[in-house]
Amino acid sequence: MATNLAIDDQLIEEAKRAGKHRTKKDAVTEALKEYVQRRKQMELLSLFGTIEYDEHYDYKKQRDKR
Repeated sequence: MATNLAIDDQLIEEAKRAGKHRTKKDAVTEALKEYVQRRKQMELLSLFGTIEYDEHYDYKKQRDKR
């Protein structure tokens, strides 16, 4: 899908250098992937403290069953 965006040329060049990308497309694609990944991580962080666990669970005992 072709998309036209007005992106700061200096910012794109800096992103290309930082990520060692050959093309603008590569730099933008990688930036979008990182953005999505970061947002997903932030969603997971909101779960901390909300999941109940068994304090007496012995994870080492589970290893012996192999």
